[in-house]
Amino acid sequence: MKKPELIDFSQERIRVLHWTWIAFFITFYVWFNMAPLATTMLSNVGWLTKEHIKILAICNVALTIPARIVVGALIDRYGARIVFSVLMVIMGIPAVVFAFGDSFVQLLISRLILGSIGAGFVVGIKMVAQWFPPKMVGRAEGFYAGWGNFGSAFAAMTLPWVAITVMGEWLDLGENAWRYAMAANGLVSVVYGFMYYFLVRDAPEGKSIIKSKKANPMMVTSYVDLFQYLLWSFPLVGAMGVLAWKIGGVQMNGEPILSQNILYAIYAVLALIYAVHVIKVLQVNLPYLKKGVPEEDKYSWNSVAALNSTYFANFGAELAVVSMLPMFFESVFSGLSNSEGNYIMTATFAGLIASSFAFVNLFARPLGGLLSDKMANRKKTMLIYMVGIAIGFLGMGLIGSYGPLDENGIATIVPTYDGMWWLVVAVAITVGASIFVQGAEGATFAVIPSINKKMTGQIAGMAGAYGNVGAVVYLVIYSMVDAKTFFFIIASGAALSFIYCLVFLKEPKGAFSEEMAYEETS
Repeated sequence: MKKPELIDFSQERIRVLHWTWIAFFITFYVWFNMAPLATTMLSNVGWLTKEHIKILAICNVALTIPARIVVGALIDRYGARIVFSVLMVIMGIPAVVFAFGDSFVQLLISRLILGSIGAGFVVGIKMVAQWFPPKMVGRAEGFYAGWGNFGSAFAAMTLPWVAITVMGEWLDLGENAWRYAMAANGLVSVVYGFMYYFLVRDAPEGKSIIKSKKANPMMVTSYVDLFQYLLWSFPLVGAMGVLAWKIGGVQMNGEPILSQNILYAIYAVLALIYAVHVIKVLQVNLPYLKKGVPEEDKYSWNSVAALNSTYFANFGAELAVVSMLPMFFESVFSGLSNSEGNYIMTATFAGLIASSFAFVNLFARPLGGLLSDKMANRKKTMLIYMVGIAIGFLGMGLIGSYGPLDENGIATIVPTYDGMWWLVVAVAITVGASIFVQGAEGATFAVIPSINKKMTGQIAGMAGAYGNVGAVVYLVIYSMVDAKTFFFIIASGAALSFIYCLVFLKEPKGAFSEEMAYEETS
């Protein structure tokens, strides 16, 4: 009997796939180590408030935006292996600093920096694309992303137990148990970062990878595409401005954490960054366009823009939902009790339930990539998934209904129906929505390698960055609305992306070609 290819470790590409998804898994395990411990932090750190937690959740996804752009360019220049290794080792530092931070400023700065570890996802997309042929790249990318992304679910499932049981009860670390739990997974990132460098290589034997001579901006193939590139680049900087504005509104000892002068300075720096980017893009692309683009190098930037919108709507929503879901379930079902009258919705239980959203990554993302391979029409696959996301989030908005006002005059959210059976239904709705969210992510990155093989890293980096733009936008919105309204808003985002893809996404030519582009072109 032939061994299933996925566990045929005699093939080097299968070994590379597994080592790479493990690296991605660890980056997400570290990246999302705060959400499952948020309520523990609030109870043990007297000066922390729910507003602080919401700000830290936004910071957690903010610098991932420029990090994914930068890392996308770096892997096209230096290769995936060294970039992944260096990223994991360096990001262990802010992970430990955050764990032992004793002021909000320390927590904020370290969380901002730690958000850069989310760029690891882009590195693996490039690595997997170099090892698998186009007819298999969808399922390979889906498996990589699905099992790697499970790191966030694993954090939600295990970190409360590690903090409370292992660090608290077994090692008797008391109130600091949650700190040591966070620091431990940061050290795991450092160790595996060193291991990864020696476990993999960038391309199969006898093949070389396509490398750019410099870490330049993307090359476009028409003046219209040049305008689109500049237009779609602005939100990448604008999201940072939104983050600064939101942080600036936080009060510390009666004073805003960022003064108006500091905010204006940040806005000025961001404007300068965008201006420099525009100049650099024009310097690189105008001579190239003027000279004339060879027909074989042309590609549709409309498709890049469409994929930006899908990742905004699916991965952006996922990041935002994963960041708020444990607290959502813990607060909405706080009054749920068992037959003995004991409340059952503990922080650990809420984390386990909320992890169901990310748990389905194990099969949903690979399924999205597989369907994209098998349906022979990657655009149609994407459109079906976006409809499913919109319906799924509408369902999540119906999990709770408005209850009585709290002491601040704000309506609480209570279960729509009483009883344990409704909690089971709520989990089923959450899993159903997640299947479409994760599947759409797999379908997105099944398309990316076929748009322009020479710029896979940069296209993946930009689409990935738009996922974080979506997360920043959605988390800012979440900080201003209730959870029920929030779910309806992200459902609308998926519907808008469906319309955009329907109009602008083009089925890539040669998306299922047997040809692979490893050869050095520099």
